[in-house]
Amino acid sequence: MIGLGGNLGDPQSAFIHALERLAAEESFEVTAVSSLWRTPPWGVADQPDYLNACVRGKTMLSAQSLLQRLLEAELAQGRVRKKRWGPRNIDLDLLFFGAHSIDEEGLVLPHPRLAERAFVLLPLAEIAPDWCYREDTIRSLAEAADPSGLEKIAAPGEWWRPG
Repeated sequence: MIGLGGNLGDPQSAFIHALERLAAEESFEVTAVSSLWRTPPWGVADQPDYLNACVRGKTMLSAQSLLQRLLEAELAQGRVRKKRWGPRNIDLDLLFFGAHSIDEEGLVLPHPRLAERAFVLLPLAEIAPDWCYREDTIRSLAEAADPSGLEKIAAPGEWWRPG
């Protein structure tokens, strides 16, 4: 499962192009897409609101290879890493890789701060409500999350239509 975020330029188009790129490379097949959400910034408050979504899919790649493809898709969309939690046009986060727990250089799965982030939990609950994160389901974590400032702005079929 992948989390998508961005708050500069046209993040929605960046999401679409990145997902199309992954599909064209046969790196990742999208099987479910959340709604598109407008969310307040997290970490660094003095920046524009974000758009966020989550996708679920299948891949034959390893977790490290998929992460590399996500980073390449970000670069292809013009992502420049300047400031942690700062503004960006696109951010693709690998949240889960099946039921695998991974702790390697540059990759920790499940995503270690997932349970702290309503902007990930609410979209993720739409596509994987019964998925377990530690001792809780995504649904229960989403229900406990503070939804302040989050707004669903487009249903899955309104922002993403697979090619």
